[in-house]
Amino acid sequence: MKPHRLLAPLLALSALASCAQTPPVAPAEAESQRLGRELRGLIGPAACSADSQCRTVAVGAKACGGPAGYAAWSTQGTDAQQLAELARRQAQAQRREIEASGMLSNCALVVDPGAACVAGRCELATRQGGAR
Repeated sequence: MKPHRLLAPLLALSALASCAQTPPVAPAEAESQRLGRELRGLIGPAACSADSQCRTVAVGAKACGGPAGYAAWSTQGTDAQQLAELARRQAQAQRREIEASGMLSNCALVVDPGAACVAGRCELATRQGGAR
């Protein structure tokens, strides 16, 4: 057999083998996602016994400005200053990521829905079918 006839199958085999050995690279978690997870951890179960213990905090950022949404939290067991600072850092991180990616948004205004105590847990008022 001629050497050039062996060369093509060997090259194809080595190309396939090198592709098979390259492990897939998982995308790095964005800073805003990590901070969002910390924010949810700080809020925890948002336990309450009255509507007066429930508040909302703006979270995230939209490309056109303003928050991406709101999260309900309870004054019973959540440090308000720590929560505000973490929410601010998370929004800043998301704004940086938006600017870096050139992402667009629908520019719709996200209105604070308020929060209420439902079954011992603070929830956004929109999840209950309207504000109280």
